[in-house]
Formats: sequence, structure tokens, C-alpha cells
Amino acid sequence: MPRATLLLGLAVFTTGCQSNDFTRQGLLAPVTKQGQVIVSMWQGSWIAAWAVGAVVWGGILWAIIFHRKRGDQLPRQVRYNLPIELLYTVLPFIMVGVLFFFTARDENFLGKNPKNPDLTVKVIGQQWSWQFAYPGYAAGPGRVVTEVGEMWRPGLPTKQLPLLEIPTGKTVQFNLTSVDVVHAFWIAPFEFKRDVIPGYANRFTVTPNKTGSFIGRCSELCGVYHSRMLFRVKIVRPAQFDQWIHAQQILQAASASGGA
Repeated sequence: MPRATLLLGLAVFTTGCQSNDFTRQGLLAPVTKQGQVIVSMWQGSWIAAWAVGAVVWGGILWAIIFHRKRGDQLPRQVRYNLPIELLYTVLPFIMVGVLFFFTARDENFLGKNPKNPDLTVKVIGQQWSWQFAYPGYAAGPGRVVTEVGEMWRPGLPTKQLPLLEIPTGKTVQFNLTSVDVVHAFWIAPFEFKRDVIPGYANRFTVTPNKTGSFIGRCSELCGVYHSRMLFRVKIVRPAQFDQWIHAQQILQAASASGGA
């Protein structure tokens, strides 16, 4: 018993340390509206699990306490107990229906992609780096603002990670594709990730509501240097984003002209 108590306390303590907030049960603080929905669904799942556990353990303890053996006399035998049979037949249907409703509602919200998002980012995954293009912002004739990551190779000097910069308060749609193998686009505070598949345009939409800098990564084992497939993420105010885009337009247009 003391050992079990110690292990339970350790699990609770480490879970709280991971998220700095016990109410999130291990998840990071969300930085998007969609992430908040995922955290709420996660919390609801825990509440439902504890409720089911309380009912099951309550039934076990009730049977142990009130129906324990009190002598050698055979207890009164009952073939049918209609209220109990209705309870364990109807209650599971109600529980499953409630869980299904909230899960379907949240999944529909998370999978919604507006026809005209405020910002579209084309994400290309490749072994072992990322490329981010902003189709709505030109950087010279036939070119758009693009952030290209240096592919990591052993023995080469460490390159700066590619940067993904997006604004708060705007709907940002990511169009994902791969040029080689299956990758996965993951930013931990989004509480969400999506596969990046060769020949298939996957997509999802978020609305950032907090600023900050983070590290994104590939979460699908994609080869020898999978762990090096990282990128930087900056969520900034709309005015800062406009300044950054403008600076990139000038820089990349000048670079293209110089190269030509």
C-alpha cells in the first residue's frame, strides 16, 4: 500500500511539472483557439473517466460491504432485478452518446477549413528540413515570399532553422505536402499535428491567440536524421507580421534580381 501511494503521488507530481498546470493533465498551454478546444476535450475525457471509475468502484465497494457472507445460510435468490438491468443497459448508452456528441462536435470544429482564410502557408516537408511559402505575398515576378530551410547533413556546419512566422487573431491555413516520404507537422502548443504525405495535399486551420516563440518538429519517423527536422515558430502581432513580410519581400526580390 505505501508503495502504491508513492507511485501515485509521483505520477501526479510529474504530470503537474510537465504542464505547469495540473488542470491540463500534461498538455502545454494552448496558443490557438483550436488548441483550447482540444484541452477542453482532454479535460472532459478525464472527468468522464473519473466518473465512470467512481461508479464502477462504488458498485464494487457496495457489493463487498452489503453483500458479504454473513453466515452459512443461503441468501435469498433473485432471478431478475428490473431496475438494475435497466440501469446497466441504459446508462452505458447514455454515456457513449454524450461522449460521442462532444467528440463529434469538437472534431468538426477542428477539421473546419474556411474558404477564404486570412493567411495561407504552403508547407513542404523533405528529408530533413522544411520550406514555408506565403502565396498571398509576392517577392518579384512569379515568386512568393518563401522561407527555405537548409537540409541537415552530418559534417556540415549547423544551419539556422527555417522560420515560420504567423500573426495572432487571423485564420491561418496550412497546406501540407511532402516531396519524398511521410512526415508529420507538429507544433506542441497547437495541441495538434497533421501528416505530411507525398502526392497528397493535407491541410488544417488555426487561429493563434497568443504570441511567443516555439520549436516545431516532424513527429513521424522519416529517416536517419529525423530528429534534426526542426523549425522555428514565431507568433506575433499583425503589425509585426506585416513588417516582417514587407522586409522579406524586399530582401527576396533583391536577392532574385541579383541572382539573375
